[in-house]
Amino acid sequence: MDYTESLRSFPLLAKIEEADLTALASFLREKKFAAGTDIITEGDDGDEMFLLIHGSVDIIKKTIFGDSFVVTTLSDSMNCVFGEMAMIDSDKRSSTVRANTDCTALSVRQKEFDAFCHDYPKCGVELLRLISINLVRNIRKENENLKLVYQALIEEIEKG
Repeated sequence: MDYTESLRSFPLLAKIEEADLTALASFLREKKFAAGTDIITEGDDGDEMFLLIHGSVDIIKKTIFGDSFVVTTLSDSMNCVFGEMAMIDSDKRSSTVRANTDCTALSVRQKEFDAFCHDYPKCGVELLRLISINLVRNIRKENENLKLVYQALIEEIEKG
């Protein structure tokens, strides 16, 4: 199935030229996941990025005590990407991504993404820049969240 047109709705890909978008689409693979399936598992090695085409997923983290909690829920209407850190490094996955519903995603492995960036360097630089912007935005959000947690902890300690 050709997803080239639906790729245009992803903010990550909005500024990509049509020819480059068509080329990128040829590097993407359709994957289907049943509801309840872990698409990514926290702590596993990662080398694949996903663009959610259909369905809904939970982003899940574990506490230091091993308890799981849902950080956020992403849906196809959000035109979201997950696992994008794997395009920059092949480190351990930072969270679990679980399908809430039957899902369809397009995926690209780091090796294929690197090949695309080599073949289409101008577009590759732009995609890496946009991935970096998303990651920086997430880091800033998490820093704000940490500040709130620290403030709540201080207030709780001061209460006695």
